[in-house]
Amino acid sequence: MEKIIIITGASRGIGKEIAKKLALKGLKVIANYNKSEKEMEELKLELEKKDIYIDIVKADVSKREEAKKLVQYALNKYKKIDILINNAGISEYKLFTDETDEDWNNVINTNLYSAFVMSQEVVPNMISNQNGCIINISSIWGLVGASLEVLYSVSKAGMNGLTKALAKELGPSNIRVNSIAPGIIQTDMIKDFNSKEIEDIKQDIPLEKIGKTEDITKCVEWLIEDNYTTGQIISINGGWVIT
Repeated sequence: MEKIIIITGASRGIGKEIAKKLALKGLKVIANYNKSEKEMEELKLELEKKDIYIDIVKADVSKREEAKKLVQYALNKYKKIDILINNAGISEYKLFTDETDEDWNNVINTNLYSAFVMSQEVVPNMISNQNGCIINISSIWGLVGASLEVLYSVSKAGMNGLTKALAKELGPSNIRVNSIAPGIIQTDMIKDFNSKEIEDIKQDIPLEKIGKTEDITKCVEWLIEDNYTTGQIISINGGWVIT
């Protein structure tokens, strides 16, 4: 039976790679975006050339009503949701003393509240079906924290806490909840780093290289197929952080 999957923040970076690979594997992908309509349309057209069709849905998942509409779209069209990937996220690189209440609200709502509300909206259907898989895309900074990225670190640490607690609560309903905590990955999030900064980072990584989006996608594919992994924070970081 066809698996139905919602991916938030699917227009670029890790989310885009996940959406593409899972669609090519035959899953029915509902790809969410908020502002990057052009990028989302480009992905849709790219896949259609291969006779692969995905749903693209605009929604600001940091807002309850829009998250609810996204989930309702999936249920109205496909009657079920098998997999949720909470990938929507933004970063904030700033001195802690310069952070504002607006910064806090933007980062926490986009990164953490969206995962909470999306999970809350899909879980009743998953419980009804006694089956489900939730994958949260976190960060190594949720494990160890990062200077000048306090709000981002807080949001990702919260996501990891959500993962562990929800896995315990939903396990009896055969719903698995896991988190992937990437290290530095070649996406727009590192576009402002110069070549020397990138080389310096590589020197701190035992594998001496930057990760690729497909490194994360492979783990997503495994977590979808696996039946006995839940409550885990899987950090894919080339050995940069070993806990």
